[in-house]
Amino acid sequence: MTTDSQPANLPGTAVTFINIFEISAEHLDAFIAQWEQRAALMSNKPGFIDSRLHRARSTETRFQLVNVAHWESREAWEAATADPEFGNRTRAAQDDPQTQITSSPGLYDIAVEFSAAGAEPEAALGNPERQGQ
Repeated sequence: MTTDSQPANLPGTAVTFINIFEISAEHLDAFIAQWEQRAALMSNKPGFIDSRLHRARSTETRFQLVNVAHWESREAWEAATADPEFGNRTRAAQDDPQTQITSSPGLYDIAVEFSAAGAEPEAALGNPERQGQ
């Protein structure tokens, strides 16, 4: 493994938060509306960069929703998710007996990155050794 493909687990380096959701198609719209409220709350937190919620094109897809968010650091993400209001809203969504949701959250670093042929190379978020190449 080369240095370029190793995760940058250094304090203060950018991270990607990914959360995949298993949820029935009939509950998607309600869950998305609640997710938007939680995302709006997080978007005002220090260190927040961006977030996108991806919806599967087919209702047959196992993971109907995938959230990908970028944070300036693990520490910023941890501070933001420690917010009691965010915790209450997240628990309410998970504990709703009407909606069966399974989520699989985690923080990730870029392991390998490719760009379209002929495109300018982009610096890897969170990997200072690759930035500026």
